[in-house]
Amino acid sequence: MTTDASDAWKLWHEHRVEAVSEPYGPLALIGTHWLDDHPDGRLPGLPGTWALADDAVVLTATGAEGLSVDGRPFEGEVRLSADLGPTEAARVAYGERRLVVLVREGVWGVRDFDPAAPARREFRGIEATPYDPRWSVPGRFTPYDARRTVRVPNADGVERGLGLGGEVAFVFDGQELTLKAAVRDDGSLWAVFGDTTSGNGSYRFRFLYPSAPDAEGRTTVDFNRALLPPCAFADHFICPFPPPGNTLGVAVAAGERNPAR
Repeated sequence: MTTDASDAWKLWHEHRVEAVSEPYGPLALIGTHWLDDHPDGRLPGLPGTWALADDAVVLTATGAEGLSVDGRPFEGEVRLSADLGPTEAARVAYGERRLVVLVREGVWGVRDFDPAAPARREFRGIEATPYDPRWSVPGRFTPYDARRTVRVPNADGVERGLGLGGEVAFVFDGQELTLKAAVRDDGSLWAVFGDTTSGNGSYRFRFLYPSAPDAEGRTTVDFNRALLPPCAFADHFICPFPPPGNTLGVAVAAGERNPAR
């Protein structure tokens, strides 16, 4: 069992490194531009004019500016909603770059992903602790009566809401611990956590994705698969910090620790 789990972890880690370093992975993000910061509609290093229009962004450009929309050279005006699919499928492109429209709490922005980003060339992998079965323990999820939202700082210094669906309780080394978690569309959980290694052996916080609980709330808390957040790879992400109560008083010396140097 341990050998099988260790082999599965190695494959998971290899896939993670591939995903992070792919052409439009997190290393490719070279800018996040909030339209409120650019009332003239001109975004740094990008062609076209990007204007707010109620629940959308209106892009205006000439053919000479070199933008394409939906895979075709673009000229004129187009109304853009937020891109929900993978980055490579974003509607707007500028050469090989993909310009992703996003909205956070009613604030609209554009992310600039460039496969030629220096961070992709300089990537050396992810420091991760090899699989250890002691870091995988049973957990039990208790949902809240109603979804809760807490305000937490984000990596860009702005406080935003973080939706939470319940708490995962588990025991590690005889200690009873809990993590507040969001419930994802597929039923799996997402927790943003810190521990005593955060900023001292591990990145300042990490993500954990426990499997979807069964009918009795049972799940697995596997810190072997603790993930670095996207902002560990590019400064232009706005990852949320752990909510109150999610900074554990133990050293989670497992999972992804830091980008390799």
